[in-house]
Amino acid sequence: MRAELLAAIPEFDLITDVDLRERTIRTWELAMQEGGWTLEDLARMPFTLLINPCPVNFIEHTRAVAQIAIEVARVFAHLYGDRVPVDMDILISGGILRDVGKLVEYEEREVGVFVQTEAGKLLRHPFTGMELAARCGLPAAVQHIIATHASEGDKVQRTTEATIVNHADFISFHAVQRLAEGKLLVSSFSAESR
Repeated sequence: MRAELLAAIPEFDLITDVDLRERTIRTWELAMQEGGWTLEDLARMPFTLLINPCPVNFIEHTRAVAQIAIEVARVFAHLYGDRVPVDMDILISGGILRDVGKLVEYEEREVGVFVQTEAGKLLRHPFTGMELAARCGLPAAVQHIIATHASEGDKVQRTTEATIVNHADFISFHAVQRLAEGKLLVSSFSAESR
């Protein structure tokens, strides 16, 4: 199972701190176990219940958000140098784990029908994800990213890493939402019109 998880989400290997990488992987494994999910399930599961039908699955969205966050951090390093420091390991771990609580918030009621669990209605994924991460011994900086990546975090001051992950998540969400609604807005300006 672990080899398949690492193949499905190769961004785990970008975490250079071996202990942090192991705890990040363990959190995913624990969430999958407690939610009763397989990787095949997650490749079919929508990343959100707010877009129906959702054209992007849970694994794709997880990877997209992590990669968007990584690219933002690279731009910061390139243009700002040390003036805006970003802990890449914390960023990547938090980017991969920010939605891990959905694995206990969601269930597949019948084949292809994904819904919120009763417990998920009481405690959304920022809370359950943070709790899973705490149980696996992840540092407070990663727990903070998970807890503040959604609207629950709008009332607190986010770290730079948490801000990047929050915005990366919503960049992906809003683009997919417009795609699903058939309202993908693209500029009519092209290289040919220059």
